[in-house]
Amino acid sequence: MNSLEVEKLEKIFGEKKVLDNICLTVACGELFGLLGPSGAGKTTLIKILTGQLKYGGQARVLGKDCSKFGNEIYSKVGMVLDNCGVYERLNCYDNMRLFARIYRIDNQTIHSVLKKVGLSEAVKTPAGRLSKGMRQRLLLARAVLYKPEILFLDEPTGGLDPATAQEIHEYLNELKNAGTTIFLTTHNMEEAYKLCDNIALLNEGKIVEYGVPGELCRKYNRENTVEIILKNGETVRIPNSSASAEKIASYFSEDKVEAIHSSEPNLGTVFMKLTGRGLNL
Repeated sequence: MNSLEVEKLEKIFGEKKVLDNICLTVACGELFGLLGPSGAGKTTLIKILTGQLKYGGQARVLGKDCSKFGNEIYSKVGMVLDNCGVYERLNCYDNMRLFARIYRIDNQTIHSVLKKVGLSEAVKTPAGRLSKGMRQRLLLARAVLYKPEILFLDEPTGGLDPATAQEIHEYLNELKNAGTTIFLTTHNMEEAYKLCDNIALLNEGKIVEYGVPGELCRKYNRENTVEIILKNGETVRIPNSSASAEKIASYFSEDKVEAIHSSEPNLGTVFMKLTGRGLNL
């Protein structure tokens, strides 16, 4: 069974169609990325998939229609969204304990999860005194406390320092390897390339491309060249073909090569080619 299935989904606010004919399938245990600039419709889609907004078309999570979510589904779904707040006056442990009581989870699990996200030294720190990175870790810890089957993350590392983002990435991979399906929205192309099994590029409410990140980059490699930076500072660009093999070999045999790169674009460049706009807009 797929964790998520979307067919001909649309969402209209007033006269504006925010999502238009969205079709997606996310397999169980997949880490899927929805990539697009601010205002593309990413957050709207994730709110639909978590049962917060009405919609047109079909959307199912864990086999259940998203318009008919109940406790049996919410107990299997974890969320880290912009509107998911914490209780500012309660410390990290007590924030977790509230939810642990709801799901009848033992206190030892709370300590285990806080340790996983790097908050074991902050259990007594009030949430209102946490840095942005620590608060994001607390939200993630709360979302995975009851071991959800699918986890929705809306820009989970936005504004975080590289070290904190890396730690969250490692934990997401750990969750995925344990069988959790992860639906990630981001405009961070490096994050999507690094983490995701498949991505969809969303622009102005429409999916403009879908696939494995590396394969998409190679698909739009129009130049198909090899760039060789020589030790004398010169840069040489030659066709990426068998006809260039002898020339490339000669540079190496003469110990002239400082660095070598292929020409395939990154996801940001692919998005620009498809839409004429950047992912960070």
